[in-house]
Amino acid sequence: MKEFWHKHNLRVHYKQTDQMGVVHHANYVTWFEIGRTEMMRSNGLPYSKMESMGLMLPVLDVQVKYHKPALYDEAIGVFTKIKSQSAVKLEFYYEARRLGKAGTPLSRDESIEGEPEGELLASGTSLHMWLDKSWKPVRLNSRAPEVYELIQNISIDSNR
Repeated sequence: MKEFWHKHNLRVHYKQTDQMGVVHHANYVTWFEIGRTEMMRSNGLPYSKMESMGLMLPVLDVQVKYHKPALYDEAIGVFTKIKSQSAVKLEFYYEARRLGKAGTPLSRDESIEGEPEGELLASGTSLHMWLDKSWKPVRLNSRAPEVYELIQNISIDSNR
């Protein structure tokens, strides 16, 4: 069974590193958020659209496992897929991978099939809950069935 991922490319900036040129651990959570929002956008559901529909998707939990350090100016790929989903919650899985040494050109974002490329640097998950603007939980299948269907299709593609 092959998996489908969204791949977002970025470069390690100087401000993200410590004196040794190593990426500070907190940046991986930011990279995961970027990967998640770009995955949603690439599937026709930018956060601005969700918010205009009265939907919010706050984080309930974030987990990160650090494997190897990213270094200044390296090319990084943030690979994102939906791990699980229901009418009220959505969980993402991420991998940050080294795609090249300092100065390596970045490619465009893309959807990929199969094992992500590059050296694994960090992996993790984030769990989210669907809420309305008054911070009350909503069942996405009732509140926005078209969004629920879209999420199911992304999830199926991610977990084929």
